[in-house]
Amino acid sequence: MLTFRSARLEDEDALYAISLATGDAGEDATPLYRDGRMVGHIYSAPYLHLWPDAVFVAEDEEGVCGYIAGTLDTALHEARLEEEWWPHLRALYPDPGGDQQTWDADQRRAHFIHHPRRTPTWLTDPFPAHIHMNLLPRTQGKGGGTRLLSRWLDMARQNNVYGIHLGASERNSAGMRFWETRGFKRLDSHETPGTVWFGMALE
Repeated sequence: MLTFRSARLEDEDALYAISLATGDAGEDATPLYRDGRMVGHIYSAPYLHLWPDAVFVAEDEEGVCGYIAGTLDTALHEARLEEEWWPHLRALYPDPGGDQQTWDADQRRAHFIHHPRRTPTWLTDPFPAHIHMNLLPRTQGKGGGTRLLSRWLDMARQNNVYGIHLGASERNSAGMRFWETRGFKRLDSHETPGTVWFGMALE
């Protein structure tokens, strides 16, 4: 039995754990990282702190097993990351040097923390909001993703958001099928190798 609710600060460890457990194109990324919080530092925890009203979780008898996190304004989110989120992480994780081809997963994430990519305006102009959603394997296929997405879309509509985007790994075929069957459209861009961008216009 799945239940759904707004996220709370005490859910932070669960969000970090889910981010890691799904951080390799939907598969478990635990073997790839020395620091198991690296994925969550980027894709889940900042939303819980900066936009708590835009994070929802799925819960079963074992605990929090899925989340959807996002922001209604991507440009504002990136500005707040720069002021309120990245500085303490930059103090924790040095910017790696040397040959990027030799970097491990932790070093690639650390480089991103020091040099985050700005989302281009071709994406944010029509789709200013964005989301990340992940569910543990025990939760998948039970309608949890659809329920979480529905909650987020209802919240976005109530806030007069007119478009949402997301990025999916091109290796995550199940994830891409999910987004396409929920009304998201693939966007024609090769700007970010390995990432397929999706957008949805809201009425």
